[in-house]
Amino acid sequence: MELLQTIPGVAADLARIIVAEIGVDMSRFPTPGHLVSWAGLCPRLDESAGKIGSRKVLKGNKWLKSALRQGVHAALRCKKRNYFQAQYHRIKGRRDGRKATTAVAASILTAVHAMLTQAKPYRDLGNVYYLKRDKEKLVARLARQARELGYELHLQQAA
Repeated sequence: MELLQTIPGVAADLARIIVAEIGVDMSRFPTPGHLVSWAGLCPRLDESAGKIGSRKVLKGNKWLKSALRQGVHAALRCKKRNYFQAQYHRIKGRRDGRKATTAVAASILTAVHAMLTQAKPYRDLGNVYYLKRDKEKLVARLARQARELGYELHLQQAA
């Protein structure tokens, strides 16, 4: 439980719920995707003849799912900026808040799986992870937005 409490948004109560619902033995779940699917936090894919149908979230462990969603809201209220906040706001910009909450809950559960299999504390990627990951794409988008506002930019990399 102390290991799980290193995750932003996971307090003692949520750590107890996670341990009670999934246990500490991760050999039942070969990959994090299996655990996320078991919990019902991944969208199903109804597809036939190339036509995509429903993408509703699967039924799963409703107690774990609701507890993880509360943990997401706790992680969003943390004063120290973290990866889950960045992920939530990135997804919320394209979709609604409920889908972003579910996606971040799945990320928390993926981190739980990695931590319990490797017995290592949580290592936060930081709130600028998405900005650092694709710098050229970010610069191109910001330059395009400046052009659309009527500005001309001459970009050069800082020393």
